[in-house]
Amino acid sequence: MTTAEKLVKVLAEKKMTCATAESCTGGGVGYTITGVSGASAVFWGGVISYDNSVKHGVLGVPEEVLATKGAVSPECAAGMADGARRLLKTDLAVSLTGIAGPGGGSAEKPVGLVWFGLASHPGTITEKKIFPGDREAVRTAAIEHALQLLLKAAGGE
Repeated sequence: MTTAEKLVKVLAEKKMTCATAESCTGGGVGYTITGVSGASAVFWGGVISYDNSVKHGVLGVPEEVLATKGAVSPECAAGMADGARRLLKTDLAVSLTGIAGPGGGSAEKPVGLVWFGLASHPGTITEKKIFPGDREAVRTAAIEHALQLLLKAAGGE
């Protein structure tokens, strides 16, 4: 059973819902969840906030965060997750913002860096990962990690 299948099963059993706010994965988490039969009972939707104007204008990430911390930061990831949970009125929301490469990296923020946010009733947490490989490998690993974060928050695995 895939992580997405486990997630849909656990969310359905617990009568919980989830949403996504994605940047570097371009909707990949939502796509993966909706590939599972029964996802419509637990997945409300997502926001693909590839541009900062969407992070701010739709999800409510403060302009100050984007200007001082940047889009690839724990503060931005938290704001994205909070915004998705608020907008879509779900129990859980996961966010991803990162540098998939091959360009765009720096010493401080290397290619492969992804910040995750997870918003739930107890509050919002963030997590940093640096994934190896090319653009597709980084995106694939980030999608899987986001699904695992949702699954854990739902009480699975």
